[in-house]
Amino acid sequence: MNVPFVDLDAQYLSIKQEVLSAIEGVLESKQFIQGKLSEEFVQDFIKVHGGNYGVGCSNGTSAITVSLRALGIGPGDEVITVANTFFATIEAIAEVGATPVLIDCDRETYSMDVEKVANAISKKTKAIIPVHLYGNPAKMDNISEIAKRHNLNIIEDCAQAHLSTYKNQAVGTFGDAGTFSFYPGKNLGAYGDAGLVLAKNKELNDLISMHVNHGRTKKYEHDFLAGNYRMDGIQAAILSIKSKYIESWTNQRIEAAAFYDSKLEHSGLKVIKKQEQGKCVYHLYVVEVSNRNEVMNYLKENNISCGIHYPVPMHLQPACKHLGYEKGDFPVSEMSSDRIVSIPIFPEISNEQQEFVVNKLLDVARN
Repeated sequence: MNVPFVDLDAQYLSIKQEVLSAIEGVLESKQFIQGKLSEEFVQDFIKVHGGNYGVGCSNGTSAITVSLRALGIGPGDEVITVANTFFATIEAIAEVGATPVLIDCDRETYSMDVEKVANAISKKTKAIIPVHLYGNPAKMDNISEIAKRHNLNIIEDCAQAHLSTYKNQAVGTFGDAGTFSFYPGKNLGAYGDAGLVLAKNKELNDLISMHVNHGRTKKYEHDFLAGNYRMDGIQAAILSIKSKYIESWTNQRIEAAAFYDSKLEHSGLKVIKKQEQGKCVYHLYVVEVSNRNEVMNYLKENNISCGIHYPVPMHLQPACKHLGYEKGDFPVSEMSSDRIVSIPIFPEISNEQQEFVVNKLLDVARN
């Protein structure tokens, strides 16, 4: 048996004719950049995910970048985020000239450890970026309370958390902005790069829209220096098609994760603990083992794809040496990064494939 990490072929074949028709419509309409198609997708996404205002953009990284810029965050400012995330979170902070200030994650949920946030705040702190890693929401009520008390902005990194909720509220709607990635492997994935920002209000939404599109509201009138982070029409059209199915795909992911939980927790292995009163949407399913190399080699020998998300915490990245952190500063992030393995999870995964993955994993995995 062969078990891919993500089966994009199966998903594509299930909606192939709709996708091809949508692409043909873009080619015929010539709406290649932004415009009606991008606006339609934003509304489609808001309808299924939640939120009031939104702007499509080029990718998840640019979504964070334009959010920071629209909130006036730049050189001399500090932004608090987590050590266990994808590099793009840190990259966007650096892109606007601000300084990332890192904190550790919670051992059970892998989300931002809210107990660490207050101690990281200084006079230079302007924002907090919680990351809803693996699709598991952070404790947004606690984070929101801290931000309000210290007059800080919140930008939620929701790149892995489409349709995730906390206390029945959609992630990305707690703070000033919520940023999303539609990289092809995401729960809602484009056939190229694409992103989106949910904004707290219309004023911020309009400002983000200008930052996405050269600082302008009219074709040749630019109010400020900005950039080009626009969404293209083909990706918008494809994502509108896919947005009709994301709820059912998400439910299938949750069912697949429940199956893994029932088998792996019973065997004593650590898996993602769902945030209390949160809806985890399992962009990734990670399990911790003490013999990772052996496990990964064995799975690959048995045609089971697997990965590590993520093997190097941000404070140990070569590009972040100037921040002054050292090994041992964030012990939970470091320990999990040494132990986690991501195993296959996608809406179309079969019971037989999951049984095969579990059996092979338990053949060799040690706690």
